[in-house]
Amino acid sequence: MPSTPAELRDDAHYAPPRGTASNAQVKALDPQASSHDRSGLALDATEWLGDRHIQRDYELLAQELQRENPDLAARTRLVDPLIAHYHLRLGADNAALRAFQRIVYDRNGNDTADFLFLPVNDASATDPERRGTHWSLLLVDRRERERPVAYHYDSAGRLNDQPAAQLAQRLGARQEPVRITQQQNRYDCGVFVLDGTRALVGRLGQSRQPARLHLDNLVIDRQALQRRLGHGAVTGVALPISQASDQARAELMASFRSRERSDAGR
Repeated sequence: MPSTPAELRDDAHYAPPRGTASNAQVKALDPQASSHDRSGLALDATEWLGDRHIQRDYELLAQELQRENPDLAARTRLVDPLIAHYHLRLGADNAALRAFQRIVYDRNGNDTADFLFLPVNDASATDPERRGTHWSLLLVDRRERERPVAYHYDSAGRLNDQPAAQLAQRLGARQEPVRITQQQNRYDCGVFVLDGTRALVGRLGQSRQPARLHLDNLVIDRQALQRRLGHGAVTGVALPISQASDQARAELMASFRSRERSDAGR
């Protein structure tokens, strides 16, 4: 894992300084700040999305799904982007396994997760200067537990092929090709992830399952996302996405702080 789990962004020019994280970066990874604090989530017209924007909209979508289609909500996991990146893709085997188990098992210990939506970021596991330049989306269909299938949606061609393939392999899923509308600027890839997720969840909620899950007719709506992030209220309902995310983020921060203390003692 990278020595400093800084906030992931789809910003080609974003490069945090070397060494330990700033207080602002540490706060960005705080479970309480991520799940309950709405500060700093305003989104400008050309602003790159960070992991907290994606996580917040995933929480809002989980609440909508719980209200409108509880059965699908029970079978769907919208995975925290930091957990997808630092635990499932880059984490040690035991950390990845713990994170995966928290995601797929419900409160009764049953594996109920048929669909996993995982934001993919290209931040490097070894290079501290590569904090991430692009978001894409990986959907893992686990309805056949022994034969999961992964679909990778990349609005910038094949830019995230490698990290997506790593994540799919870690989850034991074979990849199938799919299409998605291509972005026409340098800043909307995170919006494609969120609107693509919403489009796919809508299709999965149909009584008749689509044969293929292409998104080549997807039209994103940044203004709608701005409204959701600015006005969406978080209810007091405890959802699997928040519980798994909070626990895993807390573990991530504990590991990071322990490493900081170890580095300081050298």
